[in-house]
Amino acid sequence: MDIYAETILDHYRRPKGKMRLSQPSVSHAETNPACGDELTVDLVIHDGKIVDLGWDGTGCAISQAAMSMLSEEIMGKSEKDLEALAQKDIYAMLGVPIGPRRFKCALLCLHTVKNALRTKRGESKQSWTETVHITEDQ
Repeated sequence: MDIYAETILDHYRRPKGKMRLSQPSVSHAETNPACGDELTVDLVIHDGKIVDLGWDGTGCAISQAAMSMLSEEIMGKSEKDLEALAQKDIYAMLGVPIGPRRFKCALLCLHTVKNALRTKRGESKQSWTETVHITEDQ
């Protein structure tokens, strides 16, 4: 468990992909209403694939580390692959138990990326309740 906690702290201290892009295909910002964590994601998409990603944000170690980890995970993936990502994938990526007070921190990255894709397609963004599904094992 300590190794996973160290990984989260490493991503928080030295985040991957934390930079804004000058000419993204889409840019989207979200705020965690529970604590105020913020993320802005810039995606460059060509032929349905993520070819570049940048982000910026402020918040707790979990929200910022999750976005750093996700930015590494989704490079080169298709939009379809991103749509298939679920909260269980984020929890697995983080590798630590996420309690009910921190689940929105952990899932802010997923919520932001999925709403960025919806924005790109001209669709309405989803609310937190549509994106996040609380289960007994959280």
